[in-house]
Amino acid sequence: MVTPDRYSQDVLAGDWRAAGRKVIPEQEAVRDLVIEEVATGFCGAVVGLEKGIVTLEDRFGKHRLFPLGPGFLLDGDPVVLVAPKAKQPAGRMRTASGSFAVANTPARVALPSRIFVEGRHDAELVEKVWGADLRVEGVVVEYLEGVDDLDAIVRDFSPTPDRRIGVLVDHLVAGSKESRIAEAVQRGPHGRNVLVVGHPYIDIWAAVKPARVGLEAWPQIPRSIEWKHGICQALGWPHDEQADIARAWQRILGQVRTYADLEPALLGRVEQLIDFVTAPTRL
Repeated sequence: MVTPDRYSQDVLAGDWRAAGRKVIPEQEAVRDLVIEEVATGFCGAVVGLEKGIVTLEDRFGKHRLFPLGPGFLLDGDPVVLVAPKAKQPAGRMRTASGSFAVANTPARVALPSRIFVEGRHDAELVEKVWGADLRVEGVVVEYLEGVDDLDAIVRDFSPTPDRRIGVLVDHLVAGSKESRIAEAVQRGPHGRNVLVVGHPYIDIWAAVKPARVGLEAWPQIPRSIEWKHGICQALGWPHDEQADIARAWQRILGQVRTYADLEPALLGRVEQLIDFVTAPTRL
């Protein structure tokens, strides 16, 4: 018979102080992580990290700095905020549009075909997400400053089967001014070599997913108020001058990193235009 040995083990061996203690998990301070600092109740997204200090931005654009470590809540649960670990790229890299990146390839000589978008903000957004793809394909994006003169621009360009035009239009919905202009161009003498597509949003800002700027949905703005000014006013952002609007757009654009930050209604239309202007010449 074996007698149990109850006395040879050291009861103080190991970390006896940790017995029953809840282990708080670590959370990497990755960009755009929404987290709450317990002591102040400040809740915001991670927008910067330097020398052990994390910068959080709340939904109103206010910034606060906090040291990494304990004292944060993620979805109501305590976490220890730590610096992200360096990650090695696995497999082929992708561009912001989701395409496989083409390494060590210089930009292609520009094609004669063009993609036109309504304004500067549209062009900047397309460049940020599809820029790498457009340079590989040799596609130049230009902006129109509105679509009122689209018919004249198309006639001046005189598109041909090997020199086509793709046009991205804001607020292309049935019965709108934009839809009537687009239909007239497509019915015109150059319609076969022109593709006009659009998204349903009144402005390209709204093609950015509202969650990227801490919203559940973009605010509804009365028609009597210019949309961009109304958005800035509703969000509590400066909006009196054009420079305020420009800064607001840069704040929004700064939250866009890949196609996943944009609404599908825009993604498909841009891809459609790229395919149209890069397709082999049609006989």
